Amino acid sequence: MAIIGIDLGTTNSLGAVYRNGRVELIPNRYGSYLTPSVVSVREDGGILVGEPARERLITHPEMTASSFKKNMGTEEKYHLGGETFLPEELSSFVLRSILDDASRYLDGEEIEEAVISVPAYFHDGQRVATKRAGALAGVPVKRIINESSAAALASYFDTQEEQLFLVFDFGGGTLDVSVVDCFDTMVEILAVSGDNRLGGDNFHEAMVESFLTEHGLRRSGISAKEYAILLRQAENCKIRLTTHETAKMTAVIQGETYQSHYDNERLMHDSGVIWKRIRSVLTRAMKDARLSVDEIDGIAGGSGKMPLVQSYLEQLFGQVPMVTGDCDELIAKGLGLICGVMERKDEVRDYILTDICPFTLGTATNNEADPAHLYMSPIVERNTVLPCSRIKRFYTAADYQKEIRVEILQGEHPYAEDNQQLGELYTYVPSKKKGEEAVDIRFTYDINGILEVDVTVVSTGKTVSRVLSQNMDEKELAERRKKLQELKVHPKDVTENKLILEKLEALYEEAAPDMRLQLKQYMSYFEQLLMAQRPRAIQNYREYLERIIAQLE
Repeated sequence: MAIIGIDLGTTNSLGAVYRNGRVELIPNRYGSYLTPSVVSVREDGGILVGEPARERLITHPEMTASSFKKNMGTEEKYHLGGETFLPEELSSFVLRSILDDASRYLDGEEIEEAVISVPAYFHDGQRVATKRAGALAGVPVKRIINESSAAALASYFDTQEEQLFLVFDFGGGTLDVSVVDCFDTMVEILAVSGDNRLGGDNFHEAMVESFLTEHGLRRSGISAKEYAILLRQAENCKIRLTTHETAKMTAVIQGETYQSHYDNERLMHDSGVIWKRIRSVLTRAMKDARLSVDEIDGIAGGSGKMPLVQSYLEQLFGQVPMVTGDCDELIAKGLGLICGVMERKDEVRDYILTDICPFTLGTATNNEADPAHLYMSPIVERNTVLPCSRIKRFYTAADYQKEIRVEILQGEHPYAEDNQQLGELYTYVPSKKKGEEAVDIRFTYDINGILEVDVTVVSTGKTVSRVLSQNMDEKELAERRKKLQELKVHPKDVTENKLILEKLEALYEEAAPDMRLQLKQYMSYFEQLLMAQRPRAIQNYREYLERIIAQLE
């Protein structure tokens, strides 16, 4: 039985498998690795997927859908040929097509499960919708992988160079940026950032808008078919500009022929807003990783083939991006490697891909100045390495309060109402004056998207819990919960950490006055790391302290 990796893209999708000691991309029935993520309903009710459907964007736009990945996890509905579809239902047709191609490529070998990539900035609802699309396609999806993480693994596997690099994955409809540290067999994601509604499609839309403005036309004055033709012309024009100095757009609208000439300078001018959004994503990633531009060793990944994008990155980082000729296939190659790791293949079994929480997780807390608009109080900060477990204490906000409602939130907004609510739970507390009762709220989050929330009343020790998972069955959920329990020991209670502090205290008692200050600083900083519950930072500093202690003992 095989595990299949599927890059479910906004524009194109493709599959990969790990066989014979290497990643093999899966060709579709037309001999191409890339299957357009387009679905069309035929007049007889049949479903077309891929290249045939893509052609119908022009001939039957009212019966054809594309770029539906942008709306995954929403209630957006697509009305095609008298039928109504949700984004995950359309995605399931694309997945089914790739699975059929994979079964044919593998000579009928049974497909055990699929690993699907998503933009790093997909929130929980979008990831659940992606797993649901897999289920609708008839395959279990036990692992969701961030696109930029898969691209990072593929880039590192190809070069085998230990480096700190930035993966810039600019697809048809999403932008994903990851800062990655690669060493030995470890690919560690330090920070992710992204924009789920920014990609190559935005350039096409900007070019069409410029075209219409140039010729005094309005979007409302042209038909859906004419607009679809303009978008196709814009895409062809953009592609031509990757290898030529100039390109032209020609379209017949309401019987009149219109033509515009483009070069990269005009494209740069017409897409000014796009560059600002790209810069914002890059700035956030670098800031979260706490790195400067000078510390980045290289830029890799699917950074697109547009010379403008490459030159823009070169301007910002002072180095030419490493863009391979097959950047459209990079994510799928990374997924293929992950399939090999999951199948414990000898060549890749030792590789470890860490991941991080792309969004802050927290709960709603009282806003005394404006009680109608509660604050978002973070518990797990974005870019925290997974798996993780974090705990915070909260106090009652009113006199004689008997019940506490815990909202489980995801997002970066300061006010609770502006973030996504993942769930809620309630617990009773003894009736006392404001601030005299407290609860400890613990969020435990793993790499497979399981979030377990424990709320413990401090005075009574009573705990209520809730698990939020991405549609796992009961058996799998029970297994994962068992593993989550191992994360719930606070770092300050871990034996190795307690031993380090005890040794430092013993050295402090025996040390000369001039050495005591240094030892106190060691203890203070280590205690800060323990309270911050940052596993990798704790481990690194503990190893440093062990070397210091060995020298002093």
